Amino acid sequence: MRLTAKQITGLKVVLHFAGLLPLLWLIWALNHGGLSADPAKDIQHFTGRTALKFLLASLLVTPLARYARQPLLIRTRRLLGLWCFAWATLHLACYALLELGINHLALLGRELLTRPYLTLGILSWLILLALALTSTRYAQQKLGRRWQRLHNFVYLAAILAPVHYLWSVKILSPQPLLYAALAIALLACRYRTFRQWWR
Repeated sequence: MRLTAKQITGLKVVLHFAGLLPLLWLIWALNHGGLSADPAKDIQHFTGRTALKFLLASLLVTPLARYARQPLLIRTRRLLGLWCFAWATLHLACYALLELGINHLALLGRELLTRPYLTLGILSWLILLALALTSTRYAQQKLGRRWQRLHNFVYLAAILAPVHYLWSVKILSPQPLLYAALAIALLACRYRTFRQWWR
């Protein structure tokens, strides 16, 4: 049984709640002592992980729609991508304000260039920015074939973001490895596409 357009609309509402609820939880945790002794790091990692979750979810849509034979699921991909960008932007803002402080934002550019894991992070964010800005139908029509070429850079972001996470943690733990494994698995689902590019 295939999903209807009305059911997809309902699913989009649920996904919007899924994008908003982590923020509500974070606000609650801040006000009720739900974070560790280093809340700045907790906030940075939480926002980054949430962005990564939405990135992986957006990559999951295409294989899920194909193998489950639910073509209308593709309509949720843009929504997931925009939530990914929103959380990635919040992640970047939290680093700039909590790690550097509002009086030292001028150091941000130097930090992003001199710390390799931050360089990977800002490259991922710039890719997400470009995809968010061109996510409309108008942009798709204007760019034509170039639109798909541009949006293929999401695969590069799916490589850079997990590496950024792995590199950023001081002690190697299973969680960043799990995200990296999921990214590899989702990219492996597109091996035919990559093979055609290689040819």
